Parts: sequence; C-alpha cells; structure tokens
Amino acid sequence: MSHSHAHEVDFKKAFTIETLPGSMVKISGELPYVELQSERNAAMVALGKNVELPGFRKGHIPTPVLEKHLGEMTILAEMAERAIAHAYPHIIDEHKLDVIGQPKIEVTKLAPENPFCFTATVAVLPTFELPDYKTIAREINSKRPSDEVTDEELSERIKDIQRQKAAYERIQAKAANKEETSELPTPETEENEKTPLPELTDEYVKRLGQPGQFETVADFKTKLREHLEIEKKQQNAAKHRADITDSIIAKMEIVLPQILIDSEIHQMFAQMEEDITRADLKLDDYLTHIKKTKDELKAEWTPAAEIRAKLQLLLNEIAKKENITPDLEEVNKQTNELLERFKDADEHRVRLYVASVLLNEKVMKMLETA
Repeated sequence: MSHSHAHEVDFKKAFTIETLPGSMVKISGELPYVELQSERNAAMVALGKNVELPGFRKGHIPTPVLEKHLGEMTILAEMAERAIAHAYPHIIDEHKLDVIGQPKIEVTKLAPENPFCFTATVAVLPTFELPDYKTIAREINSKRPSDEVTDEELSERIKDIQRQKAAYERIQAKAANKEETSELPTPETEENEKTPLPELTDEYVKRLGQPGQFETVADFKTKLREHLEIEKKQQNAAKHRADITDSIIAKMEIVLPQILIDSEIHQMFAQMEEDITRADLKLDDYLTHIKKTKDELKAEWTPAAEIRAKLQLLLNEIAKKENITPDLEEVNKQTNELLERFKDADEHRVRLYVASVLLNEKVMKMLETA
C-alpha cells in the first residue's frame, strides 16, 4: 500500500446496511487482512507504551520480546480496532449515512491471515415527510390573538393588586395585634373576593408601588396598561410559536432514535442542575424534596423531550427545503461574544450552537409571517 491514504477496499460493495427499528442501522461486512496489517506498527507502539518488563526501558522493548509478552490475539484485537476506526468514516461516506452518536462495534471473525468481519450498529437521522407547514402556519397565523390589553383585563388586574394589598395589610395588622394581646386569636371571618375593595383614588394609588411611582389614578392605569401589554405580547408570542410548531409536529410521522430523546433529556437535566446550583442547592437534596428519583423525572420528561427532538429535526428540514441559512456575520459576532464570556469553551461547538439558534429563529420568523 502506498503512503498516500489508499485502500484496496470497495467500501460500498464490502459492506451491507440493514435498517433496524428505532431509526437504527446495522452495518456488516469484512476487511481484507492487508487492512489489518497496515495497522500493525501503530498497534505495537500503542500496546508497548505501558508494558514494563525487567531489563528493558519502558517503551523500548524489542518487537519480538513484546510480541511474545502480549500474545498474537491481543495484538490482532488492537489492529482490528484501529482498522475499523480507519474504515468506518469511509463506509459512512460511501453509503451516504447520516449517523448520530457513536457506533456499537462487534467483531464477528478475527484470525491471523484472514479477512476479518465486524458489525457496527448506529443511530441515523430519521427520514420523514414534511407536512404542509406553510398551510398549517397560515391557518394559525390567521387566528393569532391581539396583543392589545382590554379594559376588562386592566380592571381585573387592578382588582388582583388591591386584593393582594388588602391581604398583606391584614397579615401585618394581625402580627401587630398578636404582639399587643396575648389572648387566643378568634377564627377570622372568611375574607374573600366578596370583601368590598377600596375606591381607586389618587391618595390610594400613591400608596401602591414604590414611593413616587404613581401620582394619580390615570397615571397608575397608564403605567399598569403598558406593563400588561409587554407581558401579553411576550406570552402571546411564545404561545403562538408553540401553536405553530405543535400543529406541524402533530402531522409528522417519524420514528425517533433513542439517542436523540436521551440527548434532550440530558440537556433538561443539565439545565435543572444549573438552576439548582444557582439556588445553592444540591441535586440529590432537591430530588428528595420533590420525592422523585432521576428515573421518574426521566419518564415524566420523555414526552417533552420527544417534542423538542422532533422540533429540531423539523426546523432543520424546513431550513434545507427553503434554503434558509444563518447570517454569517451574526454567527461570528455572537460566537465571539460567547467566547469572551466563557473563556475555555470549544470554539467549534459554540459556533455550531449559535448557528443552530439563529437558524431556528429564522425558520420561525418565516413560519410566523406565512
């Protein structure tokens, strides 16, 4: 074999691909012995690194001595592992497989001077028909609720604020009372929504919020309405997006590989641990507190994880079909910003993450304006 990376193998012919349930494939085939032999030197160096024999310097044991010490099968196994690692990317390429994660390798036949056989089982990106996403989005866009705050919503929120204030004042009064009288407290009359609320006056609103925040009733209502509008806009936007994607996902027929679901659950756990650590708690204590095991949470989160995995596949597929790509300048800008904040992050992974977020955003914008 010449040194310029050539193989005597037709990877397309030498390997067959069998489709398994759960969006998995099994790759089976054999490599000629020459492929194994070309890995022998590298295998000997790797195996010899950690062998210590009396009378020899570590890493400087003559090959015949080393071969005798290790035994032919150990050396063959190491050669096989290297030959597979070398061949695997070529097989994937030739068969045009979109693999996810690491393959599970099984060597089925290995003997000196013989071709050796192995199988590799691995998850692949599921294939699915894209539903008519534009029609679905259009239908939902036409029913998008208004972001305007109605007078009714405003007065409901004012009542809520007044009830909260009244309840807070009652608790304070009770506490002050307890200090003065040591008699047994009488059962409180049931204070509820029937309790008449004080009239909304300039004097009253001055006592709401921070000192000097509200001067008049009109001022209070204007500021509250602005606050409610921002709130409503955000809630509507989030709900609207979820309505669009949920409706499209509901029409997707797709089998998810377990690895994609696991990866989403893994992210959800990472997020939860981060939140818990930020609150100065420990994950185990938190789980004890909510009386759940990790496995129970996993089972509870699976449906959400499936939707998240489907959503990502859906957005990628739409992007491909519509030729949507993230803006390169924006990807560079945000990648650099993140690398400034997280000094030891891996640039390649940060860039992929940023590109994915920006791509999702672009696809969602397209659907929202369909």
